[in-house]
Amino acid sequence: MTGIWGILNTTPDSFSDGGRYVDPSVAIDRARLMHSQGALIIDVGGESTRPGAVRVDPRIERERVLPVIEALTDAGIPTSIDTLNADTAAAAVRAGTRIVNDVSGGLADERMLATVADLGADIALGHWRGPSEDMYAHATYARAAREVAGELRARVEAANAAGIAPARIIVDPGIGFAKTAEQNWEVLRGLDEITALGHRVLVGTSRKRLLADALHRASGPDPLSERRRDLATAVTSALAARAGVWAVRVHDVAATRDALAVAGAWDGA
Repeated sequence: MTGIWGILNTTPDSFSDGGRYVDPSVAIDRARLMHSQGALIIDVGGESTRPGAVRVDPRIERERVLPVIEALTDAGIPTSIDTLNADTAAAAVRAGTRIVNDVSGGLADERMLATVADLGADIALGHWRGPSEDMYAHATYARAAREVAGELRARVEAANAAGIAPARIIVDPGIGFAKTAEQNWEVLRGLDEITALGHRVLVGTSRKRLLADALHRASGPDPLSERRRDLATAVTSALAARAGVWAVRVHDVAATRDALAVAGAWDGA
């Protein structure tokens, strides 16, 4: 069955929930709730990768995430670290995290793949064409799903060459990164190109702009509530599960848990 990763942003500027979980105690309570709702992994991030975001000092990033990871490890709650920085990845693994989630696929920090190889952690390699401040300048595709799969294959090969075993690799098509709304939908419609790579696939659509665009087309320019975006996320989670993805990354764990349960019942699982 498709698993759920719960998103935990300890940043003041993330696109959806920036500032809510800056206080470590609040972040830890949020993680405990998501875990109780069915999240298998809590994905802890200390640097926003929203469109237009600027990089933060890795020392500040580590100050945000390490107390949370340490507390969750002590509580027996599995975590991943959402980071572009090799030093932050290493510190997080020492603190108890299991997976390094690098949305750049190891391109943002040339030391990342070798560091993860030495750490013995798993790695999620995201599809990426450049930093957040100008990502849309690279949103040019002839066949988006096929090109994304090809570029992910190249990142897998780089990870293998660095000493990361295939069994430790997860691939993520990078929904929302250097892609227009229609290109994102094209990638989602072509998830079989991604699953055909033969690795675990992680998909994250949660609260992203492509969902807002679809909802606006359905109901006009009314303000979109967080709840509506979460319901739309749950639908994409169920559809991604049908496409064979290993896990989905979401803000609202309960909504996606219920959607996956209903989809499973429909399919007789």
